[in-house]
Amino acid sequence: MQKRMLFVYNPKSGKGAIRPKLAAILEMFTQSGYDVMIHPTVARGDARKTVKRLAEEADIVVCSGGDGTMDQVVTAVMETDPAKIVGYIPSGSTNDFANSVGLPKNMLKCAQGIIDENVYPCDIGAFNKKYFVYVAAFGAFTHIAYDTDQNLKNTIGHFAYLTQAGMEVFKLPTYHLQIRADGEEIEGNYTYGMITNSRFVGGIPNITGKAVEMNDGVFEITLVHTPANPLELTEIFTVLLSKDFLQSPLVEKYKASHIVVRAQEKIDWTLDGEFGGSCMRAEIRNLHRALQICVPSAKS
Repeated sequence: MQKRMLFVYNPKSGKGAIRPKLAAILEMFTQSGYDVMIHPTVARGDARKTVKRLAEEADIVVCSGGDGTMDQVVTAVMETDPAKIVGYIPSGSTNDFANSVGLPKNMLKCAQGIIDENVYPCDIGAFNKKYFVYVAAFGAFTHIAYDTDQNLKNTIGHFAYLTQAGMEVFKLPTYHLQIRADGEEIEGNYTYGMITNSRFVGGIPNITGKAVEMNDGVFEITLVHTPANPLELTEIFTVLLSKDFLQSPLVEKYKASHIVVRAQEKIDWTLDGEFGGSCMRAEIRNLHRALQICVPSAKS
């Protein structure tokens, strides 16, 4: 019996990285017994709308693009059929989530993992009435990891972020927050924070901490105090980008499955690198092993 696949891809992601591989990928799927419905996205939000409209007709939903495309597809699956298996062929410029779950950079190997249906149950997040795959963040630096030139990052490493952030040190916002994390009360003035289920953010490995598991039922929480001067900004980035997991009173780290963040004003959030709305109260829950995603080899 033929299986039905919905394949949604972003033709512009990663400067059109999937285009040279598309025919070979589709041939692999059809030769493996799939009837494939193909939809190239044509506008922002199109991936989510398409999956919500067509997911019921498919046995598996596959997407290709960057983290934003994956976010849209997972959101649509959670809104329609959370048990549906999802396949992902990363073709973006950063691919934080793909790197975190160990998806290969070779697109054909990703396609083979989808064909094999090695399903890995992964945690994702609920943010108020929305969903996110791997990161919910607020504050001053939410765009820096994505806006910093990749060639500069490759050449001078974390100093590239300091170069980008140094231009903003004297205009950093400060948010007074009250945070409840699995019953623990946290309060302070912060310029940046992120709740993550990822080993990479903005292409940076280990920025979320050590011993990060993708389906352990808890998020990693990183809170950054507002630096008073460029030296403190340097200390913050040294701690965040160090492979030695340095400690500093300017950076707080926690783990929790249920987080409530209260602010005295509306603050902007990004979900998986995309604008996630403004709110004074954000409730974030870990949806333990809610995403059924294909990976190249079985994971526990």
